[in-house]
This record gives sequence, C-alpha cells and structure tokens, in this order.
Amino acid sequence: MALNLLHANDAPGQYPSSWYRATATPLDPFPALAGDTRADVCIIGAGYTGLSAALHLVERGYSVVLLEAQRVGFGASGRNGGQLGSGQRQDQEKLEKMMGRGDAAKLWDLGQEAKDLVRKLVARHKIDCHLKPGVAWTGMSHRETHDLHAYADFLKDRYDYDQVEKLDPAGCDRLCPSPAYHGGILDMGAGHLHPLNFALGLARAARDAGARIYENSEVRSISDDTKVVVRTAKGRVQADHLILACNGYLGRLNQNVAARVMPINNFIAATEPLGQRTAEVLTRDVAVADSKFVVNYFRLSHDGRLLFGGGESYGYRFPTDIAAKVRGPMLEIFPHLADVKIDYAWGGTLAITMKRLPHFARLSPRILGASGYSGHGLGTATHAGRLLAEAVAGQSEGFDLMARLPVPAFPGGTLLRSPLLTLAMTWFALRDRLGI
Repeated sequence: MALNLLHANDAPGQYPSSWYRATATPLDPFPALAGDTRADVCIIGAGYTGLSAALHLVERGYSVVLLEAQRVGFGASGRNGGQLGSGQRQDQEKLEKMMGRGDAAKLWDLGQEAKDLVRKLVARHKIDCHLKPGVAWTGMSHRETHDLHAYADFLKDRYDYDQVEKLDPAGCDRLCPSPAYHGGILDMGAGHLHPLNFALGLARAARDAGARIYENSEVRSISDDTKVVVRTAKGRVQADHLILACNGYLGRLNQNVAARVMPINNFIAATEPLGQRTAEVLTRDVAVADSKFVVNYFRLSHDGRLLFGGGESYGYRFPTDIAAKVRGPMLEIFPHLADVKIDYAWGGTLAITMKRLPHFARLSPRILGASGYSGHGLGTATHAGRLLAEAVAGQSEGFDLMARLPVPAFPGGTLLRSPLLTLAMTWFALRDRLGI
C-alpha cells in the first residue's frame, strides 16, 4: 500500500467540503514547522487525542510541540457523526466477561469521566459546538429491541445508571418515524455536538495555554534514543517524550500500532434544510444509532438538516459519488425522504481494532500512543488525551487500565488485514440484509 491516507482523498492543507466546514467557527492557520526546536513533549496528530493531550500537558507546566500533517481536526475528529456515547465501545456485559467485574466497573467510570470532560471543556473554553443531550439506540428487530431493553435494565441494576429510557415500538416511532425500527433505548446521559467546532475549540484552548501547534508538518521519521527526535520536511523536534495520536492516519510511523489499528472509511451526507419535515426524521433533538453491524447514525443539524452516516469502505480511495453511497442506507431508514436533496457529502477515515476496543500502549520508555477508537472516539479520544498527559506526569492508573484491554494484531499483518476485513464485513453486511 504505497498510497498514504493523508493524501489519498483530500487537497493538501484543506478541510473536506463538508457541512461541518461550511458552518465552522474560523480559526487562523498555524505555521508549518521550520528549523530545529525542543520540547518536553512532542505530539503527532492534532485530532481530539493530540489536542486534548497538548492542552492538559501545558496546563501541567510542560512545554509541548504539536505536529499536524494537514490542519487541526482534519481527520475523523472534524468529520464524524458528533455522537458522545456512554461507556466504552463494547458494552459492559462484554467487558465484564473480558476483564472481570472490577476492571469493567473502572472502565465504566472512565467512560463517564470522558463525557464529563467533554462537557467541562466546552463550558470552560466557551466552545460553540451545539452540545445537546440524548443518543438513541434503535433495534432493527423485536429481538434486538428486547436485547436493548435488557441492557438498559443491566446498566440500572449493576451500575446505578438511570439515564436510559426504554422505547417500545410506538414510543420509538413517536421519536423517530422510520419503518425500519421496532423499538430501542434513549440515553439522555449521552449527547451530540458539532465535531469540527469542538476540535477547533480545543485547538484555540491549547494554543492560548501555550502549546506550539504546527500544521502542514507531516512527520517523515522518528528516532528513539536517549531523546526522541521527530523530523518533518523542513524541521526537527527533540523531546523527552513522544505521543502518537495519529489514529487512522498513522501510516508507517510505528509498525506495532499499525498491526493492531486499521484505518477504514465512513461517509456522511447532509440534506437540504428540511423545515417542517424535520418531524419526519426526529421529533426530539437527539442523535440515533441503530443495531446494524455497519451502523447507521444520524441526527438533525442546528439548521434543520438530516446529517446521516452510513456505509463503509476498506481501501484507501473514497467512492467517486459519496452522496449515492449514503443515500442508499438513508432511504432504507427513511424511504419517505426520496425527494430530499443532498447538499453535502463527505468521507472520513477512522481506525478500528479487532475487538473494537481502543489501543493504548507504551511503545518505548519515551513513547506513548492511543488510537483505534472504533467509532466511539469523541469522548474516548478526548479523555485519552488527558490520560496520556497524566501518564507522562507519572500518574498512569487510567492509562494503564486502558492499556490492559485486549487488542490483538490483525491476522495477515498490514498487508492482508484489509482484504480479510473486507471479506468479514461483506458477511456481516449480508447478515444485516437478511436480518440474522
């Protein structure tokens, strides 16, 4: 795979032509790195993880250089569905089986901390990102709805979490009038927001706190000896610590991470403003994700559009007609919107792991990494930045717990992981269509 995802689908140094970009609060560009500099900590990647790590580190008194190959929030942090989910990417029942009840409970607490951190950052730094409460999970069958209701009971009984409302078929239809859904749950402790504005707000906060941020500064090589030396095309950073926060755009910077964290592409469309027809999509200002293996997720924008995410691809290139890629699953959920125009459609690259759990790792005595959020990154990635900062400072309990999550390498290594995943995802997509 000679092609680099940093250059495969986007114009250099530019955000994709998305509704998020069109409605973002402008932020002046940062310069490219030129010449030699030094810092206590160098961070590669200016998404949620890198920006949050930079902010928390400078607040602790560390000098920080943050390198971004494109623009801050350029990757998944500025393109995602904007859903701030509860817990971890895997549910608590699975985590208890994997990790034991004690560690699973700690992981639940970390998930609660992640949501709380996002809310506090938005409030403290006055980030205008339209943060709202509420995420619904909908079932594509009565069996799936029953399972969702049982999970709501599990969270209440085991974790004293009472923010989840059960939706029977009629209640689900009142909330989301789709013939595809048979019920679900509504988590009012979760939330949704404008993801690019949140990333840009974090960048402002980190900059104002003293972090040195460089855009258009793609890292060419890393040396790890008594100090870490990071080289770009026109500059070099020497640091005591390095944080890899590249997620799906890691490339070949670290083979240990690349073997466990795989980039995939996901796509979102924004319709024309719906006006009074918003009630044909949602009757409350909440986000929705369904129970399909390749998840459909959607919400209403603050200007009354349907923002609908659906469809994945596993190669490097985005499809030539992203709007058509998304329109198919959108009309499966909302066939009555066949006449609605799509004004924006864009793709983004996220990163997944074999078990859909994030990959936290000490890659050397001087290098830490966190990535592979598997579609649950808004809160987890932001929280990862704080956990990374704490680990650099020697307070690593939270980081070490996340690092104990099982994240095996993909079979076949980096060469065969994409073809094997394509086969697996084709099978799961068939199961979705057949309802099995």
